[in-house]
Amino acid sequence: MNDRKRILVVDDEPQITRVLRMSLSSQGYDLRVANDGDAALDVIKDWAPDLVITDLSMPNMTGIELCRRIRAKSKIPIIVLSVRGEERTKIQALDAGADDYVTKPFSMNELLARVRANLRRAPEAEPGQPIEVGDFRIDPEGHTVAVRGRDVHLTPKEFDLLLYLARRAGKVVSHRELLNAVWGGQNVQQPEYLRVFVAQLRKKIESEAEPRYILTEPWVGYRLDPAGS
Repeated sequence: MNDRKRILVVDDEPQITRVLRMSLSSQGYDLRVANDGDAALDVIKDWAPDLVITDLSMPNMTGIELCRRIRAKSKIPIIVLSVRGEERTKIQALDAGADDYVTKPFSMNELLARVRANLRRAPEAEPGQPIEVGDFRIDPEGHTVAVRGRDVHLTPKEFDLLLYLARRAGKVVSHRELLNAVWGGQNVQQPEYLRVFVAQLRKKIESEAEPRYILTEPWVGYRLDPAGS
């Protein structure tokens, strides 16, 4: 039985797909390549990959729309590839359901680290009893979140981040601890990366411009105030 992790690469640039195919295959992953979003959806239907790596700029269907279509039916991790300067597009991709991003040009070691981290679910995200604290009800098994009775749709990484903070409600959690727990040890030196995901999470759970729930502790980390006091 083949137990290798399956990765689908979606990109219309032959040079990129060739490099990714060689590098990821050499690490023991089972690879398939699609040149556009429609082809990617066909592969997903028949092959069930464990992770998707997709470019954002593609013909016919953008990477953002592909993320949205995948996330409507599946929770598989999605890593998007974006060029430097596409900050707004990158944020849109995260909103559409992407779990992670890598900026071109990227080092293969960085991408491999992100792949490993996304394939390895954080221990804190394992199924367990629902958490009811303050204004939050979080169900780890069902991957659902309600804030003051309102259902909130989160991407898998946003969910893992909120769950980790909720299990330490009221306590300051350092940048390093959060990065290590949710994304893996390869990312502990990238606090700017964490800021992007915290900003996305805040947009979905906060009802006011000034954060009430996820509070920033300057130069240290973040603290969840579940009552929003």
